[in-house]
Amino acid sequence: MGAVWKRGRRRDYISDALSQLTGWVHEGDCLKRTLPLDDTEHAVLTERISVAADTFGVRPHIRRLDGRTQIQLCAGDNGALTSAEIGMAARVEAAYQSLSR
Repeated sequence: MGAVWKRGRRRDYISDALSQLTGWVHEGDCLKRTLPLDDTEHAVLTERISVAADTFGVRPHIRRLDGRTQIQLCAGDNGALTSAEIGMAARVEAAYQSLSR
């Protein structure tokens, strides 16, 4: 499903994508998400992210802090978020949802 564009109105694709990705925040040139995961879930999610990151050519920053997993997807050298970071965020979200079922 693609974004619907109305004549005469220009929409920001990042805002459109984030409206579909619950919990993700756009800060500067990064997308961020914090997830409440135990250590086992963190390990599984990190492995899934690693596999997807190779596919998208994105290098996510993942860290564990106080029982939470923090994920940050930042723009590459060009300084602007691309469909790769957006796609990676969607893949992370799908992997997280599969863990919480």
